[in-house]
Amino acid sequence: MTKADLVERVTEQISRTAGPLISKKDCARVVDAFLDAIKDAMKDQKNIEVRGFGTFKIRQRKTRMARNPRTGEPVEVSARPVPVFKPSKELRAMVAGEEVPEGGFPEDDDDDDE
Repeated sequence: MTKADLVERVTEQISRTAGPLISKKDCARVVDAFLDAIKDAMKDQKNIEVRGFGTFKIRQRKTRMARNPRTGEPVEVSARPVPVFKPSKELRAMVAGEEVPEGGFPEDDDDDDE
């Protein structure tokens, strides 16, 4: 799905409930603003949690040794922050085709797969 497809889906959803009051151009602005807000927060090293969807986090990668594919020479790759996405239990269950309990899953503070 591309960003244009996403804008199209948002426009369809809104037009069902709000009628043709909001244009596709306005929906594109909303999608852009949402994505920009996520990018800005991650640039500032902040985590974003969207309940029922997942969490966008910044994780620190450790320094590691790699190998130059051309020469085979070892190269040190420095530590750096990388963006990661951790889907919520609801999203994982939905993708797996499992039944999501009414009211969602109970909140779970421990990060079981980190």
